[in-house]
Amino acid sequence: MIWKQNMPKAVSNTSPLLYLYRIGAIEFLPKLFEEVWIPEAVKDELKAGRSRGYDVPDPANYTWLKVVNPTSAPSEWLVLDLGGGEIGAMTLALENPERIILLDDMLARKTAQAAGLEVWGTLKVLLEAKAKECITEIKPLVKNLSKAGMWISSDVKRRILALAGES
Repeated sequence: MIWKQNMPKAVSNTSPLLYLYRIGAIEFLPKLFEEVWIPEAVKDELKAGRSRGYDVPDPANYTWLKVVNPTSAPSEWLVLDLGGGEIGAMTLALENPERIILLDDMLARKTAQAAGLEVWGTLKVLLEAKAKECITEIKPLVKNLSKAGMWISSDVKRRILALAGES
């Protein structure tokens, strides 16, 4: 049995929450992480999406999701073409470097990696969920991610399915 205190902790940006929610896989997060933090900016982005009629998760519905705000963002990040949720999540992860950061945007991922952070994307979450036996195959979920609006190149799809032993 896996004990919660031996599990990693995470900080998430908006897109992994959104995509996992849309494919019915958001409940993998509390199975993979002891706790998941989001900055207020991510909560606000989700709320704005709901107010526009989009099908997005409500953080209040997930007891394992906690809103925690960073103290201040590195000034050089403010000039990058990143959203408020990305900057907030990356700053929170920088202040808590033992946490894995969940990001999908390439610029945000590269910036976080350059800062020395461990970065997982939505596809890595699916691979880890399979490794922890939360699911038996990821192929249908990867297909559903594309339907949910996530752009995944055919090369990345092939590589992810190969890593999952489903090629």
